[in-house]
Amino acid sequence: MCFVYVPGDGLSAGQRFTLERLRALALPVLVVCACPRDAAVLQGLLGLCDALLWKDLPGYDFSAYRLALSHLAGHSPGADVLVMNDSVYGPFSDFREVFDTAPWALAGFTASNQRAAHIQSYAFLLRDVRPSTMARLAPVLLPGLAFNQFRQVVDLQETRFARVAARSMSVGALWFGDVRDVSDPTLARPMELLEAGFPFLKRSLLGKHQDAIERDEVLARLEALGHPLPSSMADPV
Repeated sequence: MCFVYVPGDGLSAGQRFTLERLRALALPVLVVCACPRDAAVLQGLLGLCDALLWKDLPGYDFSAYRLALSHLAGHSPGADVLVMNDSVYGPFSDFREVFDTAPWALAGFTASNQRAAHIQSYAFLLRDVRPSTMARLAPVLLPGLAFNQFRQVVDLQETRFARVAARSMSVGALWFGDVRDVSDPTLARPMELLEAGFPFLKRSLLGKHQDAIERDEVLARLEALGHPLPSSMADPV
């Protein structure tokens, strides 16, 4: 399941690359698109996914996650779901092995103990999604409520997600950043993570966190990985 945010005319090159790579992994792809109602991008997305849900523009990624996971719980109970948003470039490697080898019911790619120990919510695997799963996660995947402020999402959803889930399921992450050394591994060690098999680069490395690493190094790595280079600073977030 991939959440894409499209407030303008169409998909960015990075969003299109992500969806094409997900389709190439031969897994069913569900897209939740936040865009104006009846936007042309919805028609264009039909060729890039197996199922498509629309949501209005307000509300961060957890509102899209709730929408998609509730839909899957009702229509495909028992599904294992790789959930991600469009804040990353990639995937640049085949992460299907995560489905087979991750030992947890909720598995994040990276975790941090900045503010609180938590799974970073740009991508995670949630196993055996059922209505009962949604009920247990309701304190974070809130029914009928979407936050539209970044700090609300961080404080009330992202940093609480793993703790709430751990009450009823096993939880873990493949990589961990201890705030004493690395507060956010996706920003502080992006190239090292790629070398270790991490499948993404954060888009914010060319945007609001551009001071974390030299811009030319990020662009050179994107080019080497076959990713179209951003045409403007409007693409990264």
